[in-house]
Amino acid sequence: MRRILLLAVIFLIGSTNWCAEPAFCADAIALGVPTSLTALEGRESLRAVEMAVEEINAKGGVNVGGKKLPIKIETIDLRDSSPGVPVQEALLGLEKIITDKKVNAIVVGPFRSEALIAGMDLLAKYKVPMLGTIAMSPKSEEKVKGDPEKYKYCFRVCLNSKYLVGYLAKTLGFMGTEFGFKKLFVMHQDVDWARLTGEFTAKVVSEKMGWEIVGTQSYPTGASDFSAGLIKAKTLGAQVIMPVFDMPQSGILLKQWQSMQIPVMQMGFISPMAGPGAWKTFEGKIGGLLNTTFEIGSAIPTEKYAAAKNFYDAYQKKYGVPMEAGHGPAPSYDAVHILAAAIERAGTLDSDKVVAELKKTDHAGVIGRIKFDEGNQVIYGDDPTTSATGCVAQWTPEGKRVIVWPASLAEGKIQLPGWIKPAK
Repeated sequence: MRRILLLAVIFLIGSTNWCAEPAFCADAIALGVPTSLTALEGRESLRAVEMAVEEINAKGGVNVGGKKLPIKIETIDLRDSSPGVPVQEALLGLEKIITDKKVNAIVVGPFRSEALIAGMDLLAKYKVPMLGTIAMSPKSEEKVKGDPEKYKYCFRVCLNSKYLVGYLAKTLGFMGTEFGFKKLFVMHQDVDWARLTGEFTAKVVSEKMGWEIVGTQSYPTGASDFSAGLIKAKTLGAQVIMPVFDMPQSGILLKQWQSMQIPVMQMGFISPMAGPGAWKTFEGKIGGLLNTTFEIGSAIPTEKYAAAKNFYDAYQKKYGVPMEAGHGPAPSYDAVHILAAAIERAGTLDSDKVVAELKKTDHAGVIGRIKFDEGNQVIYGDDPTTSATGCVAQWTPEGKRVIVWPASLAEGKIQLPGWIKPAK
C-alpha cells in the first residue's frame, strides 16, 4: 500500500511539474519587458535592461539560495504610446507575457499611465513584481497605499508626475527670482500624465509663488502644428511657456517658436528634445529651451555624479550611438540590479518574499540613491548622494546642453535668447 501511495505521489509530481522551490527547477530567471517598443523611451529602456542583464550574467547570474541563475529577457510590444491604441490592447499584451512566458518579474512596464493603473490588477492576480520605469501617474501609488497587500507587486523606479511638478515649480521659482517672470502659459499633450503635470504645476506656482496663469492649450497625441498656441501665449502676455509632451511631433513646437520669434521663454519637458540628436533633427532651431531630464544618466551626462556619466558613456560605447531618451533608460538599468539584489537577499523566486526585499532597497544607482516610499515609489530629490535625481538643462545657441538645475549638478546659469528680455 505504501509503495502504491509513493508511486502515486511521484506520478502526480511529474504530471504537474510540481517543485517545492521554483529556483531549483528553473534554468533561468524570466524577466519580462512589456512596453511600447516603438517609442524612443521604450526602445532605449530595453537596451538599458539588456546592458544590466549582460553585466549580471557575465558574473554567473543571480545567486538564488545558493544556485546561480542567468537572467533571460522576454519582450512584447504593448503599443500603448501609439495614437488610438486602446488600453485593453496593452492589457492583453501584459497578460500574455505573464501567462505565456511565465515571467518571474517585470521591468519597464506600460508606457501610458492609463495602462499601468489598469494593469495593476493583473500584477495582483498573477503575483508578479513589476518595477515600472516610464508611466508616471501617482494614481498607482494611491492604489498601493489604499490596498497595500493586493497591490504590493507594483513599484516605480522612474520619476513620477508629482516629483516632476516639484522640479518644474522650483525651476520656475528660480526664473521668477532671476528674471522677474510671473506669467505662465501651459501647453500640454492630452494624456493623463501631461495634463496632470501641467495642472498641478500651474496650481503650485500660482498658489505658492504668486504666478499668474494666463492660459492653457491642450493638444491631442499626433498634433504637429503649435502656432495657434504660441500666438495665444504671446497675445495673453505670457513670460514663460511650459510645454509638457512626449510625442515625437512635439519638437516642431520649438521650430515654430524660433521662426515666429515668440518673445516668451520655454521651460518644461519635450521628449524629443532630451538627447543630443535633437539639434540635428530640428535643424538647430531649439537654442534657448530649458528641458527637464527626468532621471540623471538618461540622455545627458553629468560630470558631478560619476555613476550617471559612466552609464551614459557605456551605453554609447555598446550601441555606437548616444542615448536620446531623457526618461526611462537609467531607471530601467537600475531596476534590473535592484531586482537581482532583492532576489539574492530573499534566496528564492517566491514573489511575496522578493517583494518584501524590494521594499528594503537602499541602492546607490545610476539615478542616485534609491529608496522606496510607502507607495512603492522611488524617492526623488535634488542631490544624487541622498536621493534619486533629475535635472534641467538648457540648449545653447551652439547646440550644447548645459545643466542649470539643481545646484548640486549645475554647470552654468540660465541664459535668455536674444529676442526675449527679462521682466525686471
